[in-house]
Amino acid sequence: MYSENYIKDIVLFLKALASNQIARFSPSSYVRLTHQTGRGNEKESAIESAHYFFDCVNDYLSKLGIDKEDCQDFLKDKKILEYGPGDTLGVALLMYAYGAESVECIDRFPLSTDSKKSSEIYLELINRLEKKYLERASSAFIEKGNPSSGFKPELISYSVQSNGLSGAVQEYDLILSRAVLEHVNNLEGTILDIEQALKKGGISIHQVDLKSHGLDRYRDFDFLSWPQYLYKLMYSHKGFPNRWRVNKYLQLVEKSELKLVSITATGKLETKSINAIKDKLTSQFRSISTEELSWLGFWIILKKT
Repeated sequence: MYSENYIKDIVLFLKALASNQIARFSPSSYVRLTHQTGRGNEKESAIESAHYFFDCVNDYLSKLGIDKEDCQDFLKDKKILEYGPGDTLGVALLMYAYGAESVECIDRFPLSTDSKKSSEIYLELINRLEKKYLERASSAFIEKGNPSSGFKPELISYSVQSNGLSGAVQEYDLILSRAVLEHVNNLEGTILDIEQALKKGGISIHQVDLKSHGLDRYRDFDFLSWPQYLYKLMYSHKGFPNRWRVNKYLQLVEKSELKLVSITATGKLETKSINAIKDKLTSQFRSISTEELSWLGFWIILKKT
């Protein structure tokens, strides 16, 4: 294994191993201890969070080639599944406001809360909506316009599954996620879940972040140098990156009944940085081309054929 300071890496391994066991046997305790929100630990204001959710939805619509003025027609009568929504269902609320029939959110960890902060974000989202969407957004709550009353479960729902999968069969018209697929512990199972859960002609869109998420120790992408068995002992139950590169996603899609509509890189590491680490990577990554290794993330759109 590549290391420039073995003592430092041994300490890192032992700490990560211990926290991984907490996450394994008590996921809710791990979430409380680490204050995970699904979007990092930054302390955002309700205004900043609302801006983020508007950006997310605008990105989805833009990547799908849907003009904002046409979103109601596009989303009308559509049932949506969102993987890994985090602790606030802002995307779900906006998708419903824009015309979706219902939105179901599924997470692997119990992150969503009915906290005061979430209610403030929902109110901020509602207040920033155009008038034509306002009524529908307000009606998503058990008490109209009152986020603290909770969502009507038939319109917007949230559930926690240990595998993070829906288990649905031809139920959804649209499946989406943002910075989630790189964290799932069974990517093959997740692609299969997407394939099975989509209705025929359904669309799936995902933004995938392949960066190290702060796990590099000495140089770019050296988190790929941990042997797989050690990496699994450290991070398998904590929702940390699964480390699969873009080639794996393409292979799994090729084997499925999903059609690749488009895939676009969101950034690439310089070739010299890849070359500096490539021969130090663990065996499962050495055969991947320099081009595919360089991807820092991507947008992918799939269609159920």
